[in-house]
Amino acid sequence: MDLHLTDKIALVTGASQGIGLAVAQGLAREGVQVALCARNAARVDAAARAIHTEFGVRALGIPADVTMAADIERLVQVVEERLGGVDLLIDNAGAGSEETIMEAPDERWQYYWDLHVMASVRLARGVTPSMRRRGGGVILHNASICAKQPLSHEPIYNVTKAALMMFSKCLANELIRDNIRVNCINPGLVMTEGWIEPVKQWTEGTGATWQQYLDGVARQYAPIGRFATPQEMADFFVFLCSPRASYSVGSTYYVDGGWLAGVA
Repeated sequence: MDLHLTDKIALVTGASQGIGLAVAQGLAREGVQVALCARNAARVDAAARAIHTEFGVRALGIPADVTMAADIERLVQVVEERLGGVDLLIDNAGAGSEETIMEAPDERWQYYWDLHVMASVRLARGVTPSMRRRGGGVILHNASICAKQPLSHEPIYNVTKAALMMFSKCLANELIRDNIRVNCINPGLVMTEGWIEPVKQWTEGTGATWQQYLDGVARQYAPIGRFATPQEMADFFVFLCSPRASYSVGSTYYVDGGWLAGVA
């Protein structure tokens, strides 16, 4: 299926690993020029170089911390100057949390609010003028099943991802008049470094491997019985970027292997 994405320009945040990197690769496979953003300069540059080598498209690696308003302003300016604008924004940067409401300080709440909500607000304000000038665009927010079905150990993550889901809906209603489609994706279990690295630490010396631990998590939560790969998630993101999904506006899609215990 031709997704009609050749020569579009995409900005992907949190793009040096995991879902973000897989989305950047998936878009590049369709002929999209990609700007990858992440905090680690060496890693994001290496990811961009690898994408250019494999797919032959222009790929920029831009170090930026999206919790910082000045970094977002600079990021958007670099993409404008180097690639000519933005057609597709994949707002993917994020991280899990672990705390209790009673013990978490204000600073921790503020950090995740800036990461999951204000970064999305600032990125939308930053790229919308370019999308309007170019005749339209697509904005996708990567939230989480926890926005709807919270996990008890990460209340800040649950709250800020729920806010992101609502922001996505409000933004969709405001921007569709400019031919800018906004949607939200709520992944379930995805096999990324965010799961693997901490679980390796938790299982060290326990007699169980990290793979065995995560197999148990999958059996507990996902009727499909396994984690998704980042590439499986990326395929869904790439489709929603395409004109083939032109009637998808203001929706939240659960890609969770059946984990959501109810109807959305």
